[in-house]
Amino acid sequence: MRTGGIRQILRGLALVFPLACALAQQSEPPPDPPPAQSTTSAEPNPENSAAQPAPSTPWWNQQPKRILGIMPNYRAVSSGTVPEPPTPKQAFKIATENSFDYSAFAFTALTSAVSFGTDRHPQLGEGVEGYAGYYWRGFLDKTDGNYLVIFALPTVFHEDERFYAKGTGPFWKRAIYAASRVLITPDYRGHDTANLSELLGRGIAQGASAFYYPSQDHRLGPLAQEYGFALGRDALTDVFLEFWPDIAHIFRRHHP
Repeated sequence: MRTGGIRQILRGLALVFPLACALAQQSEPPPDPPPAQSTTSAEPNPENSAAQPAPSTPWWNQQPKRILGIMPNYRAVSSGTVPEPPTPKQAFKIATENSFDYSAFAFTALTSAVSFGTDRHPQLGEGVEGYAGYYWRGFLDKTDGNYLVIFALPTVFHEDERFYAKGTGPFWKRAIYAASRVLITPDYRGHDTANLSELLGRGIAQGASAFYYPSQDHRLGPLAQEYGFALGRDALTDVFLEFWPDIAHIFRRHHP
């Protein structure tokens, strides 16, 4: 099969796979609403805060551990929930779960297929060998970024990199709030502060990529473009997490 044919197949898979997952999830019978949560807890567990929202939060507005049963959502905290600051061990666990969850390998395959199909880095070559070059680099990008942004730098700066959903209010206020989390995050005392973990972490990860991407991508312009893309992607991800419970409630009428 010619390389052009391989690219078309990979592009098609990148478009069809998420839709198929959504349809498969919608076909499942609605689960029973979860039992009411106790208002007190002897041992708060921040890493499970997505599954233990405040009692005042409607069940349909809770952040699930997985979106569509596939996408890991361990960083999101349901609106109204105020967990204890994460310990370094808990932050490390979240970074590891996000990096090595089974879905991480699948989504890296899809994003690598898109980059390969659009010939984003021509120097990586064609065919199976070229695609493999995109894949391991994409996986390394995701992994080192996760450990820097979720674990290493938050531990140094005492910042909480979990996403705290707003859950209520006008659409535009919630959207601006969610997108701004790449710039603002709570510290261990719950006070908003500059999100140095995100800003520096993505920058360091982008600088490190110069060691394993082709030489033509080492210039300041391409690196700055990739850095901006990484911040924009994280901002859009937070916006998606903010509104996902609303979307799931509208279209499926059961717990997301």
